[in-house]
Amino acid sequence: MSKKLEGKVAIITGGASGLGRATAYLFADHGARILIADIQDELGQQVAASIGSHNCSYIHCDVTDEEQVKSMVEWTLQNYGQLDIMFSNAGIIRSKKTTTNSDQNILDLDLEAFDHLFAVNVRGMAACVKHAARAMVERRVRGSIVCTASTCASTGGDTDVDYFMSKHAVLGLVRSASKQLGAHGIRVNSVSPYVVATPLLCTVSGWEAEAVEKFYAGRTKLKGVVLKEKHVADAVLFLASGDSEVVTGHDMVVDAGFLCK
Repeated sequence: MSKKLEGKVAIITGGASGLGRATAYLFADHGARILIADIQDELGQQVAASIGSHNCSYIHCDVTDEEQVKSMVEWTLQNYGQLDIMFSNAGIIRSKKTTTNSDQNILDLDLEAFDHLFAVNVRGMAACVKHAARAMVERRVRGSIVCTASTCASTGGDTDVDYFMSKHAVLGLVRSASKQLGAHGIRVNSVSPYVVATPLLCTVSGWEAEAVEKFYAGRTKLKGVVLKEKHVADAVLFLASGDSEVVTGHDMVVDAGFLCK
């Protein structure tokens, strides 16, 4: 197998589970050295150990705290000597700060929960892009930044208005940052998955992975395939690697045809 990321260093936020974990394993298979950043310390340490200490490390990072994000990037530079790829993936679906039984429709919107979700999904992602881009510009690295958006960024929802809004904001970040960083040779893209049965989604929905996959597969146009973490990781690898050398400002939808009209 061709190692598409040989000699590259990547940060993956939200890398302890789900899409981030799947991407960490795939990046390692392709020769990258990886820093996994998360707030799930035990899981993150397990993933790093399974990949191997020579190729992967774990650091605790709450992306809502800009100083922690800055320190995460600085740690990478000090210990790996470079930063080539930022996969800004950390995010939540619903805030644990919700103080009511609201399903976050506009009439019953819990604004405390709204603020917390935006702090993770929007402010945190902007902080990761900011500090990764600064490191790349200072070192004249033609880097790649990939953000996790969602098919929710291309539509509206009957519930979870804050989550849908946050993913629309991610596309605005990607499109603006790609214009501003193109002069430095830095590419900025996003990946927009449809529903994947990640541990986070299963916890929020209360469903087992098989039930999630069965229900949402019925809503896609492309039959005979079930959307998995691996499919999203493959898209991230494409956007992070030289295979997408001239692709920037692009939102790569991975949805088995869900958004097809």
